Amino acid sequence: MPKRHGHLYEQVYDLENLEWAHHFASRGKRNRKIVQWTEANKGDCLLTLQWLLKTGLFETGQYENFIVNERGKERYIYVLPYFPDRILHHAVVQVLAPIWHAWFIRDTYGSIPERGVHDALKRMQRAMRNDPQGTRYCLKCDIRKYYPSVDHDRLKLHLRRKIKDKQMLALLDEIIDSAPGIPIGNYLSQYFGNIALTPFDHWLKDEKRVKYYFRYVDDLIVFAEDRRTLHCLLKEMKEQLRQEHLELKPNHQIFPPHIEGVDFLGYRTFAEYRLLRRSIRGHAMKAVRRYRKGTLRFKKLRRSMGSWYGWGKFARNQKFLRHTVWPIMKTKA
Repeated sequence: MPKRHGHLYEQVYDLENLEWAHHFASRGKRNRKIVQWTEANKGDCLLTLQWLLKTGLFETGQYENFIVNERGKERYIYVLPYFPDRILHHAVVQVLAPIWHAWFIRDTYGSIPERGVHDALKRMQRAMRNDPQGTRYCLKCDIRKYYPSVDHDRLKLHLRRKIKDKQMLALLDEIIDSAPGIPIGNYLSQYFGNIALTPFDHWLKDEKRVKYYFRYVDDLIVFAEDRRTLHCLLKEMKEQLRQEHLELKPNHQIFPPHIEGVDFLGYRTFAEYRLLRRSIRGHAMKAVRRYRKGTLRFKKLRRSMGSWYGWGKFARNQKFLRHTVWPIMKTKA
């Protein structure tokens, strides 16, 4: 039976932990009035939060909801008040993150320190380079409406695999039940999103003995020697995910990655090099055209080009950088 951890709740409301949580939660937000007010009244605020937790009276605050349209995809964003909610989420993560990190498989990525996009791509490339036979075919798929579809009862069950502290679990349950699915925008949601699929990860790695499996939140990549293995595995994956009340999108692909490359995390990745995804280059060139037509301000274009440069410098796209990005980056406003 896996080890379950207790005596966690008192660590969360420890005043030193709350002070560090306020410090981390405020990074990049110190010019906001609520953060400045909290900092000016830090002692009283943190003592109040500590009292709410000690007495069990803490309740998740009112969400501010809005819709973000990302390249034709609408996402519902949930934003909690900075004090006390966001501070509390950071306080919880500081205590529980080591437990959860030890549970995650090595090739789970996204919102995990030192396991970002480039770590995932490096490890995937290494597998393709070192074992071309074992990576002859690739299954690429993702989960339909993942965050809104996560079942609360299943998530709570998974949390209890590692935590036995009843007060800690009651607090996590209250946060989970404060919004449908997993609310995009919550700091804890980043961890809940990984935890909800961690038993599935272990099923693939430990029971099915899949050697090359990479997951970035709800995007899944699996390699195998032949197509038949991946088709059979795909059927089993669908059934396993059904137990979590989740389903794969119907747009899954099985293809030879060494010929076509793997379109994953913004790049088309081959064993020896990467290319920037065509759509990313297209958005950059479209922005330049809008600027030339006078419908996009130069300052906004220049900021965007900094982001595209950050993507492009890790890929074999020197022509794109030289002709599209650098002329804008070098131009003074």
